[in-house]
Amino acid sequence: MAGNADFRVRPDPDDARLYREVSGLDHTGAAVTVPVITERPLTIFLNGREIVTAMTIGDYPDYLAVGYLLNQNMLRPDDEILAIDVDEVTDTVVVRTARETDFEDKLKKKVMLSGCAQGTMFGDVMERFDATVLDNEAVFHTSWLYGLVRALNTCPSLYLKAGAIHGCALCEEDRPLIYMEDVGRHNAVDKIAGYMALHGLGPEGKSFYTTGRLTSEMVIKTVQMGIPVLASRSGFTAWGVALARKAGLTLIGRAKGRRFLVLSGEHRLIYDADPAAAAEDPAHLQRKGSLSDDAA
Repeated sequence: MAGNADFRVRPDPDDARLYREVSGLDHTGAAVTVPVITERPLTIFLNGREIVTAMTIGDYPDYLAVGYLLNQNMLRPDDEILAIDVDEVTDTVVVRTARETDFEDKLKKKVMLSGCAQGTMFGDVMERFDATVLDNEAVFHTSWLYGLVRALNTCPSLYLKAGAIHGCALCEEDRPLIYMEDVGRHNAVDKIAGYMALHGLGPEGKSFYTTGRLTSEMVIKTVQMGIPVLASRSGFTAWGVALARKAGLTLIGRAKGRRFLVLSGEHRLIYDADPAAAAEDPAHLQRKGSLSDDAA
């Protein structure tokens, strides 16, 4: 099992910028004070052009901006990034590149996504999706899946502290490497994509885990990142499954305790673990409710 020290990046539930203490009453009428996740606007610029304003918890704005631009095909994988300027006063981040960019036409072609916080996708993203070839020889052990679920369920997180948030993780075998959280699952994915780009971390030998639904958006972004395996505690959408099958993505859902379903890319799975020997969800999650219940 991966320990917390194995994470390159993981949530910091003690970061006071990411939540507020709010007073209220509980079900008995008693006064309580509870942590509530923050939500703030972040406006992303590419060179001199305003691209989008995202609602986010506010951590890692540089990774979020770069990952968003990459996943929208506004940045190319080989683009030279000259600077990333973050202004916490105006809640803006400017990504500056050596290549001149102009996206007036692209900005007119938006598709509203099913993810929370009004995610959007630009109309020509499918061109890159269709052109991406995933590693057909990659394998994924069921023992790795059980290890990942266990490690992520027990990792200190903003979800366990306050709920109302999504989590995504880039993983290698049974080890979570990068674990990001945000109010929108698309933000968490983009932050991981940005980290990978800025640190030169490739998709080889990697898998992706999300606490949210396996929607078309999640499938498209995972494929664009070149990652051949996507898993979740939550369920599937029909379009998500159809796109996964089209791309040859291994799609695993409803991974809770000893159980999971795989609806695409079954050829990558190696069944090397006895489900009866796998641990059920930790008691604190059984009391609080599954991650997917709050992140669906």
